[in-house]
Amino acid sequence: MSNILSEKRGPVGLLTINRPKTLNAIDVATMHELDAALAAFEADDGVHVIVITGAGERAFVAGGDIADLDSRKGLAHYQEFAEVIHHLVNRFDNCDKPTLGAINGWALGGGTELLLALDIRLVAEEAKLGLPEITLGLFPGAGGTQRLIRQIPLCRAKELMFTGDQISAAEAVALGMCNRAVPRERLLDETLALAARIAEKSPLVLKLLKRTLRHGLEMPLPAALAHEQAMIGLVLDSRDAHEGCRAFLDKRKADFSGT
Repeated sequence: MSNILSEKRGPVGLLTINRPKTLNAIDVATMHELDAALAAFEADDGVHVIVITGAGERAFVAGGDIADLDSRKGLAHYQEFAEVIHHLVNRFDNCDKPTLGAINGWALGGGTELLLALDIRLVAEEAKLGLPEITLGLFPGAGGTQRLIRQIPLCRAKELMFTGDQISAAEAVALGMCNRAVPRERLLDETLALAARIAEKSPLVLKLLKRTLRHGLEMPLPAALAHEQAMIGLVLDSRDAHEGCRAFLDKRKADFSGT
């Protein structure tokens, strides 16, 4: 049985982490599978938006596979785990296509770290999030220490990491870690519907917009504004910009080609 299920629903690619017996905990093999599945969707011009969720109703990703982490295979084993998970989460963060999470249950440790790298996050009302690594004598090591402090108030980020406490879906939304909480039975449908709305937009413009946001976030404001100016110049010269303007004037729906 594959650890990752991959499915195309029109222009939306759906990835499902499929290890429900371990609450979708991730090990190196699963991460390699997810990396390959993401790469396939990135290379597919027919996929405009990517959605990720977990199998079953209990967990999105309950974290790293603790049995694997405690297998005492030596430093090289743990370095490999750290390198592979950093590579994977960075791939989602740097993906040129919009990424959405349907956070259907527990998102702990690596699960929270993965969702922090997604563009938009819808979360089941019953879900719990957190970075409990400190309770295992560890700390977040898949980008969580750095992404969390850039997305929520520093004092709350420190409290979550120092205590290992879990938070509710409602608190995650209030903190800005997730976009909104949704009843579990509607979660995937709402996420896919939102993905489909985004997929109607120009793939080229979405790519350039994501790059503008991602790069600009790490720049001083004057440099970021200059970067935006250069990127919008590329957009204005595109066929899709002309198509969008012409469709507006013609009072019809735009037919974007991604060029």
